[in-house]
Amino acid sequence: MTSLWRVSLRGRHGRLEELRATFLELAPDGFEERDVTGTTELAVYVETAELDRLREQLPDAAVEPVEDGWEEAWRAFHRPVEVAGVWLGPPWETPPDGALAVVIDPGRAFGTGAHPTTRLCIELLARITPTGSLLDVGSGSGVLAIAAARLGFDPITCVDVDPVAVETTIANAAANGVTVEAQVLDALSEPLPVADIAVANVLLAPVETILARVAAREAITSGYLERERPAHPGWAHAETAVLDGWAADRFLHGALTEAPSDRLIG
Repeated sequence: MTSLWRVSLRGRHGRLEELRATFLELAPDGFEERDVTGTTELAVYVETAELDRLREQLPDAAVEPVEDGWEEAWRAFHRPVEVAGVWLGPPWETPPDGALAVVIDPGRAFGTGAHPTTRLCIELLARITPTGSLLDVGSGSGVLAIAAARLGFDPITCVDVDPVAVETTIANAAANGVTVEAQVLDALSEPLPVADIAVANVLLAPVETILARVAAREAITSGYLERERPAHPGWAHAETAVLDGWAADRFLHGALTEAPSDRLIG
């Protein structure tokens, strides 16, 4: 009996952004998107233990078993990407010589680096000068923290409400030769560590709460759609970057020091 299942939904343009947001929340390790007969199909691959949860959250989804050979298909789905000079890929791919490499095993879930919101956050992080200390709120796999370390941010603190995510962040940082501090913390209610830069790649509502609570000179936020922008009292909006319908924003605490801009990445 198969141990892997493909759970998919199709939607046209009017519903596509909503579906993308839903799949990002349910499958933060990444999902498949492809054009099928005039519609767009979103799909996630899950093991049997996760199937009931996905069926409950996506009652209209098509569910089909993945046949023999799925291991190679899964590997083909997780391809490396390069963003702002940072190479992000799985351990079976070889980064180019001299690349700032971030290697994340998709089997550990919580974010592999290929999703547009991750890429947008890295693009905006690469534009910050000077760098300084960094707080990654909702670190997941630690991919943003590791990429930030490659870009020169130090020291780096990671927080996540999920103990498994914190363990995964620590393991991935060690595998990449990066030093981070990571702790279990509810960013919506508990005091947040102070840092020069904060990054939060979560959903829109948590981003708004985090912006109201975090102490940093700059903040980069994502995890929401291009048409959305978090409420940000006390922050000046510096720029927006968009990719494949998703958005990321950079905010400055206090007076705006540069002209706002909107840019398209990709």
